[in-house]
Amino acid sequence: MRSKIVAGNWKMNKNHKETEALLAELSAKLPDTNAEVMVAPTFVNLASAVEHLESSAIEVIAQNMHFEESGAFTGEISADMLLDIGVDTVIIGHSERRAYFGENDEILRKKVVAGLAKGMRIMFCFGEELQDRKSGDHFKVVASQLKNALFGLPAGEWAKIILAYEPVWAIGTGETASPEQAQEMHAFIRKTLTEAYDAKIANNVSILYGGSVKPGNAVEIFSKPDVDGGLIGGAALVADDFIAIIKAI
Repeated sequence: MRSKIVAGNWKMNKNHKETEALLAELSAKLPDTNAEVMVAPTFVNLASAVEHLESSAIEVIAQNMHFEESGAFTGEISADMLLDIGVDTVIIGHSERRAYFGENDEILRKKVVAGLAKGMRIMFCFGEELQDRKSGDHFKVVASQLKNALFGLPAGEWAKIILAYEPVWAIGTGETASPEQAQEMHAFIRKTLTEAYDAKIANNVSILYGGSVKPGNAVEIFSKPDVDGGLIGGAALVADDFIAIIKAI
């Protein structure tokens, strides 16, 4: 049975004191839930976040990683470094990594393979841009992103994959795909996975929605049968908002 997941991507926000304060508030207010709750602080605060949440049900995950184990890659972080501080889940392929740092399908596939080889859990992000949606190519784009980065992986590795569909036009814009649009795409993703692998894998993988999820729309989005939770951006930086979204799942 697939997991319900609410993950907060903090992006480049919160210094050390602010991180500790937000983690403390989240820990104190965390409701009883069957969902997995995750937060992704900045790299400089990962180790202290792991320590801070040692007795909490909240998992600390990373926003990115490099595909090499070590070497002359200034500013990069390896899977081994993350595992060494107790982080074993990593976000790969976020639209901002694709748009601002030139990460293409080939690079992302290398990252996915490298993370899986180390036993890491991968939260793989993908989704169409506004022009793709307007032109009617959104299904084609999503299928291509999945195929190029993930298809061909051994079937057994899918137990360590979380999918996060993020319509790029709905990230940080205040725009949100309607619950019906989210469900339509999530159902298409499961159909595509069934065709590439089988129904068991398709029905067991968690597919999150990421794109301006807020307390006011979370219940309706999460109520859709193929939406298994959310990858939350801005709302994850406000404790009461993030807690409300967790309660919505």
